[in-house]
Amino acid sequence: MTMRFRIRGQQGFALIEMLAAIVIINIGLLGILLALNSGMVTLRRSAESSTASAVADQQIERYRARSFAAIYLDTTSVAATDSTYQTDIAYSASQVSQACSPLVAACTPSQTVTGPDGRSYRVDTYIVWTTPTGGAPVKQVTVVVRKPGSPTVLARVVSTAGADF
Repeated sequence: MTMRFRIRGQQGFALIEMLAAIVIINIGLLGILLALNSGMVTLRRSAESSTASAVADQQIERYRARSFAAIYLDTTSVAATDSTYQTDIAYSASQVSQACSPLVAACTPSQTVTGPDGRSYRVDTYIVWTTPTGGAPVKQVTVVVRKPGSPTVLARVVSTAGADF
């Protein structure tokens, strides 16, 4: 009789244990899914950042391939830039500019390009005169890469060019 009493006293206990186990497993699976999602977001941002850096380097290389006298922006295009371009820290009202005909990518202050990942990137270029301490004046080229329609900077590359380089 005592054996029967114990069996009857545990009826339904297995159901409660099973429900508790299911809840614990669900919490664990949710944690794993959140970690995977966070990892995917981080990988996407990292890929976007490295692609933006590659796009910026490509634009800088255009200027490194030009002669010192040919490093400038188109005057008309600089005047037509938007507020995102004009509010960047690299902007100066006295950009190194002159008429560029025909208008080529190296003379364009702001353009949208397609990166190696197939996404669009906004490339803003700033060219200003600067004089290093104790040195001759040089042209400082700054390339800023953003997502189109966003002021957030993904990559910024600065290079200098001098007549004596």
